[in-house]
Amino acid sequence: MQSEKKTTYQDVRDEVLRRIQGRIWDQGSLLPTEQELSEEFGCARATVNRALRELAERGIIDRKRKSGTRVTTAPVKQARLEISVTRHQVEETNASYRYRLVSREIVQAPDWLAAQMGLPAQARVLHLTCMHYADNRPFQHETRWINIDAVPDVDTADFSATGPNEWLLARVPFSDAEIALSSVAASADIASFLGAKEGTPLFLMERSTWFQGQPVTFVRLHFHEGYRMRTRY
Repeated sequence: MQSEKKTTYQDVRDEVLRRIQGRIWDQGSLLPTEQELSEEFGCARATVNRALRELAERGIIDRKRKSGTRVTTAPVKQARLEISVTRHQVEETNASYRYRLVSREIVQAPDWLAAQMGLPAQARVLHLTCMHYADNRPFQHETRWINIDAVPDVDTADFSATGPNEWLLARVPFSDAEIALSSVAASADIASFLGAKEGTPLFLMERSTWFQGQPVTFVRLHFHEGYRMRTRY
């Protein structure tokens, strides 16, 4: 005998969105309570909460503690750029992932980094250079600086098997992030790592994160030639 399919938060999210788009719940309408929705869908209230939280982050509904949840009168679409694990990005394409630590050193934060991140004078940072591969083809070149004072034990962490992005996401929270996207000409050094010709246009992502005002990390990610980024809104 087959068991009934468990209702996921994605199921709840998609059904709520379908009702909003179908004008079953029109703009400004008050949605049922989380308890009422959990009873209707036969799932835990926490499942409903997560579904509604995601819709609220996308600007589709407006949630207020005492007045309930309403369909946004003028929905605002917001592009979302999540900090994803590189290994997951590669594996989602059905490719085999491989990681390599190229270099590691503890240095004093260079002036440009201290100014950009708001680091104190003579702050120590862990400087890492890493490579990520998809089916043994260059996928991403990573250059990262981590504020040692903000990340306990990072100065002794072993990054030979696990990349710093995956390590940080599992251990260190962040409250603020700044992301810059651009196209740059590959330098001789970056081109040699990514198997491209010097001067080839490459996709570059630069990302800074802070936790409650304290700088955590700054990273430069050069992607392979022809890389395309996708996001939902």
